[in-house]
Amino acid sequence: MPSRSPDSPAETPAAGLDDLDRRLIALLRSDARLPSAALARQLGVSRGTVQNRIDRLAAAGVLLGFTVRLADGVGAAVRAIMTIEVRSADTRAVVAALRRMPGVGRVHSTNGRWDLVAEIEAPDLAGLDRVLTAVRALKPVAGSETSILLSELK
Repeated sequence: MPSRSPDSPAETPAAGLDDLDRRLIALLRSDARLPSAALARQLGVSRGTVQNRIDRLAAAGVLLGFTVRLADGVGAAVRAIMTIEVRSADTRAVVAALRRMPGVGRVHSTNGRWDLVAEIEAPDLAGLDRVLTAVRALKPVAGSETSILLSELK
């Protein structure tokens, strides 16, 4: 399946998901460490079916990886959301640069005044400032606004 660029709308990888795929993803979202045998039992299918589905979803770009969620206060001490305005059609170049930057997590395209939204993590305020300075130094970046995340409510 071709990858979607931020400049061109395309069919999302989720478009080809069936009910079993969605149920499997829901179980993995709640606990990505569940063994294939446990997933198979809960889904009412064989362990081989679960493993084949996971492999297919990963190959199709639906599953991008498995991660650990940390309690507040563990890991990055400062998290922020940065909205970014990009000059003309340079979005791809900015996204590529953001992907290479330590401290920049997920990057989303958006509508409205801003072109991109980046999730930023840093060990402290000085680290956050370094990430923000690096992003703002990108020539295609016309402007940005950053909000520090204080606490997670849900």
